[in-house]
Amino acid sequence: MNRAGNEKCTIILLLRTSLTTIGNMLEITIPGYKTLQFEHLVMDYNGTLACDGKLLDGVNDRLVTLSKKLKIHVLTADTFGQSKSGLQNIPCKLSILAAGDQAKAKLEYVQILGLDTAVCIGNGRNDRLMLKDALLGIAVILDEGAATETLTAADLVCTDICSALDLLLNPLRLVATLRS
Repeated sequence: MNRAGNEKCTIILLLRTSLTTIGNMLEITIPGYKTLQFEHLVMDYNGTLACDGKLLDGVNDRLVTLSKKLKIHVLTADTFGQSKSGLQNIPCKLSILAAGDQAKAKLEYVQILGLDTAVCIGNGRNDRLMLKDALLGIAVILDEGAATETLTAADLVCTDICSALDLLLNPLRLVATLRS
């Protein structure tokens, strides 16, 4: 396809897809699916952003960039006791959950923020409820693996956290995956 053909394709795509950043909100219209208006990005820490308590390469910079568009929240049991130091350079709210029904606690946290304004990312069984009920749920499969219930609760699945975060940094990727 020549350059002129590519431009026509791009123009058509832009007419059908709307991407907007308004303050701390990201709006993405996905043809044949729905319009997503995110205010909050809610994530698990271990197994999602970190492995064995250490923040994964590339996550810091992506979250700093996303913090200009969304309010970042990290919910964790802090198994390795390193979430606070791992997130120290990222503008976010860190909430360390008590033992007990963490799946319910994560869901209630997102309900308070507003299910219809949240994109949630996680891998563990205790992430399944928030992924299922949020406006958009993204499961990730890292070295720790991912719970089957969480995978089926998610709207989409990524094989690493950077790919999941890049969906929000490059929203046309979401359009390509979720459109009808």
